[in-house]
Amino acid sequence: AYERRFPTCPLIPMFVASDTVNEYKSEDGAIHVIERRCKLDIDAPRLLKKIAGVDYVYFVQKNSLNRRERTLHIEAYNETFSNRVIINEHCSYTVHPDNEDWTCFEQSASLDIKSFFGFESTVEKIAMKQYTSNIKKGKEIIEYYLKQLEEEGITFVPRWTPPVACKSESSTSHPRRPVSPAINIPETATKEGLSNKEILNTSSSPSEPTAGTPDDKLDADYIKRYLGDLTPMQESCLIRLRQWLQETHKGKIPKDEHILRFLRARDFNIDKAREILCQSLTWRKQHQVDYILDTWNPPQVLQDYYAGGWHHHDKDGRPLYVLRLGQMDTKGLVRALGEEALLRYVLSINEEGLRRCEENTKVFGRPISSWTCLVDLEGLNMRHLWRPGVKALLRIIEVVEANYPETLGRLLILRAPRVFPVLWTLVSPFIDDNTRKKFLIYAGNDYQGPGGLLDYIDKEIIPDFLGGECMCEVPEGGLVPKSLYRTAEELENEDIKLWTETIYQSASVFKGAPHEVLIQIVDASSVITWDFDVCKGDIVFNIFHSKRAPQPPKKDSLGAHSITSPGGNNVQLIDKVWQLGRDYSMVESPLICKEGESVQGSHVTRWPGFYILQWKFHSMPACATTNLPRVDDVLASLQVSSHKCKVMYYTEVIGSEDFRGSMTSLESSHSGFSQLSAATTSSSQSHSSSMISR
Repeated sequence: AYERRFPTCPLIPMFVASDTVNEYKSEDGAIHVIERRCKLDIDAPRLLKKIAGVDYVYFVQKNSLNRRERTLHIEAYNETFSNRVIINEHCSYTVHPDNEDWTCFEQSASLDIKSFFGFESTVEKIAMKQYTSNIKKGKEIIEYYLKQLEEEGITFVPRWTPPVACKSESSTSHPRRPVSPAINIPETATKEGLSNKEILNTSSSPSEPTAGTPDDKLDADYIKRYLGDLTPMQESCLIRLRQWLQETHKGKIPKDEHILRFLRARDFNIDKAREILCQSLTWRKQHQVDYILDTWNPPQVLQDYYAGGWHHHDKDGRPLYVLRLGQMDTKGLVRALGEEALLRYVLSINEEGLRRCEENTKVFGRPISSWTCLVDLEGLNMRHLWRPGVKALLRIIEVVEANYPETLGRLLILRAPRVFPVLWTLVSPFIDDNTRKKFLIYAGNDYQGPGGLLDYIDKEIIPDFLGGECMCEVPEGGLVPKSLYRTAEELENEDIKLWTETIYQSASVFKGAPHEVLIQIVDASSVITWDFDVCKGDIVFNIFHSKRAPQPPKKDSLGAHSITSPGGNNVQLIDKVWQLGRDYSMVESPLICKEGESVQGSHVTRWPGFYILQWKFHSMPACATTNLPRVDDVLASLQVSSHKCKVMYYTEVIGSEDFRGSMTSLESSHSGFSQLSAATTSSSQSHSSSMISR
């Protein structure tokens, strides 16, 4: 039955094809080993596939059938991206030692992600999701082929016996592989993760708790008033989980409404709900989340530039939170505050949401356990896809999903621009399936028509910026002034970790001592990407190519300058004896970058070899009509102490020819946000294979 999966299986849509690469059969017919190369179409975001440069993923699967011992062992590992991601899977079918009519099945897998273009968390989520779904379908698929065999009249396979010439070998005892005992494991009780054990040919039914006794009943009025409609079984689950918490959990016991959220998030499976609830309670205690509304005051930057706030309620009585994401400078907020402060602010919003749900429950006389979120994307553009900002968003989503389940009643996404699908493909793997069903997305002005905003929000409270008459007190956002940006060192002194510390590097640039980064390219048409901020002074950014490797990088002693560089390193790679045009060539026109500018860009490489990214001190040109320096030049030179500049940069190599095309099409998606600042511009270099944007 298992062999009928090949060369392809209609029950596994992502399994596109397979080819046999190696096969071995023993002379006595007892051993049959077959190795296949399998082609898979992984259910991953299209953008991630483009960045990775692949449409399909290849795995090698080795099946070892031992008819003598009556075992089938299956080993699989990934061939694609094997230098970045290591996946190993092991499965075995064996005969149960106590009942030969039973087949035992064991399955396990390991996942080790070394690096994946900065999307390690996304890949891990996708891998877990794929593996979990495969586990659930495994038994269904094998039973499908067993039934197919029965319909063909094959209900029995004779047990293997050795050939006559090999009878002397049959007396040799063969140790039987130890197997798991036959235990009926309900499907819903199986822990979703990287291990699974189940016994075939045993009955599997959802794990259902025993019905509660009459003494376990909650007051009917209390349920109706504060909890909503509950079946007797759901009520029993709530009581049992609450009793368990009272007996075993040290500390504050959450309210019934909160326990009920975790039960609903796990379809009232007590074991799963208990696991995530206990993890959440520990997390709340560790971070003092219960006291965040009373003890923490958001920084003024958040109050001024975080474009979100509470605004009345929807037609169902749920508290309404309005977020003008398109008008929010996510990069500026991360640079000014750090990821931890943003996360803390989002937690305070969720805590305020819980408090408002309790208030609305009392006001409306019916249980209200979730809120509605209205997200206006007018102004969303490429600036919002700044990678550290996206990563900070993904971490915030993970924390909220784990600790505030079933709190989002509805999410209304309005005025979604062209760039929104890109952000959605990055974010959606982190969002629970039940939560995704609550999303309603409107492009352009569709929200004003039938089935739009008026179906969920009273006309009297539609915000003014959406064409309504109600004045909304939510901050308008806008660009965070660069004067409010703080360095990683300043944030570290406040015990707040800036996400970009692990991504960005700092470098000092001196007059006569540029900072250079070496990137080795093996395959032509790879893409070099960069993102850097000029923190101090003016610099010139260059990209060079050389066929030969420079000498190992040496830290500049700066003895001639008598300047130390505690805030960033300085590495010089281009030897002084090298000549431009002979030993190395310039592949991009020089780009002058002023102090305070943020620059992002990419270069599609034409040749393999060694590429050098260089940040060079920019000297002020003297006036053409006189040898005397201009007053502006003198003042500018005084501002750069000791001819020192500083940059914070991040570089990455992506092996995909499609990268530039997708990024260029996205850059053409202009929005109102870029018009908030004249400094936010987009420029394309003359070189046909590169793009630089500020």
